[in-house]
Amino acid sequence: MTDTDQTGSILVVDDDTTFLLMLKSFLEKKGFSADTAATAEKGLECLKAKDYDLILSDYRMPGMDGMEMLKTMNEEGLHIPLILLTSYGDIKLAVKAMKLGAVDYLTKPVNPEELLELVKSVLKNPPSAKKNTSVTASTPIAAVNHQGSSKRAGKPDFVEGKSASTRKVNEYVELVGPTSMSVLIQGESGTGKEYVARQIHEHSKRRGKPFVAIDCGALSRELAASELFGHVKGSFTGASNDKPGQFELAHGGTLFLDEIGNLGYEIQVQLLRALQEKVVRRVGGREDIAVDVRLVAATNENLSDAIEERDFREDLYHRLNEFKIEISPLRVRTEEIPQFANHFLAQANHELEKEVEGFEDRTMELLKTYNWPGNLRELKNVVKRSVLLTRGPKVAHDALPGEVLHYQEGEKNLRSLKDSKDLKQLEGALERQKIMEALEQVRYNKTKAAKLLNIDRKTLYNKIKAYDLKV
Repeated sequence: MTDTDQTGSILVVDDDTTFLLMLKSFLEKKGFSADTAATAEKGLECLKAKDYDLILSDYRMPGMDGMEMLKTMNEEGLHIPLILLTSYGDIKLAVKAMKLGAVDYLTKPVNPEELLELVKSVLKNPPSAKKNTSVTASTPIAAVNHQGSSKRAGKPDFVEGKSASTRKVNEYVELVGPTSMSVLIQGESGTGKEYVARQIHEHSKRRGKPFVAIDCGALSRELAASELFGHVKGSFTGASNDKPGQFELAHGGTLFLDEIGNLGYEIQVQLLRALQEKVVRRVGGREDIAVDVRLVAATNENLSDAIEERDFREDLYHRLNEFKIEISPLRVRTEEIPQFANHFLAQANHELEKEVEGFEDRTMELLKTYNWPGNLRELKNVVKRSVLLTRGPKVAHDALPGEVLHYQEGEKNLRSLKDSKDLKQLEGALERQKIMEALEQVRYNKTKAAKLLNIDRKTLYNKIKAYDLKV
């Protein structure tokens, strides 16, 4: 394929005007049509005025950032593939963005050839709209029930891990599946909580009925009630038709609410009523609608802490937590990494139409020693990108992204620093580490992090700036 053979309309959103012009010139030289926007707000205006096949967006921008733009796109039904451009320090946020619908991410400085290969791949195989924001009254229940369960004929989208902790999870699934108990699944983002929820459904008496998955983190507070419980025509601006909620669509089956801790307090009250009385009322409606739904919820945070902070209702927590399943992060079950990496390799070969045979020994060593903050979701993404860049029969270590490639070196430097006799330097390193741990624990909520660290918000901001933390 020559440069002029490329097709596709691309919108580039970045506050760095020099980078914008360079990227626009590069893409147009490769045959694409490219427009630019210096802010996310202007980017959204462009999306409403013109149809695009792909968006390249920076994460850190003044005003609305790339993550907020992605959420707004979801809320407004703009399901356009988006690749996030971010720094190494934002990897965890990039993984969260992928959960909101971003198809991939690239770390800056961007490698032009890597960008070109990724753009061509996405345009050649555009992803389907994110399931939890596209289910409507006209969506066939069978499509909801089986969506994402098999991307390749006869090949499951997930494989079962073989570690002791994973075997325990599988035992719990088989135990609780046939019951009618509500289940709370707890684990970090990307550990496979939805897969466990689907397995619970498949082991239940409801397995022939719908399985409907909702990401509560992608629901705005304004639209959450409409999405979950439905609305009647004219109940609010934009409600042009009656719309059933996800409870109605899941009738007879299982409703999976991922990241349930993100639901607002008022929605929690309505959710509790729906679970206890088995009825829902559409927004603007006057009649109760009977629903028969088994609820499986998931969270990546400690809901007990949220209860103490009065962000989550204790009565709802106990209603959800009839049976709890905890999923270990990938970094504590490293023996499963080769198994999952090879599985994702086979998937990437199929999707990218390549025939990469496996991983070089050094590559697999780096995969096994990396800490995987994004867990299985990040591993899948890294393997796919590495397969895309691989020219030979096996994935070489230099095909891995920088955060994986240089992780061991960073860990050695940190250990060396901890052995240092320089107390001032050591104190600074440990303080930086504790701040990052606190921010991660509260999902980067700076107010909560400051309270956890027993400092005021202004002091926290000053330390974030002093340590150049990318949060």
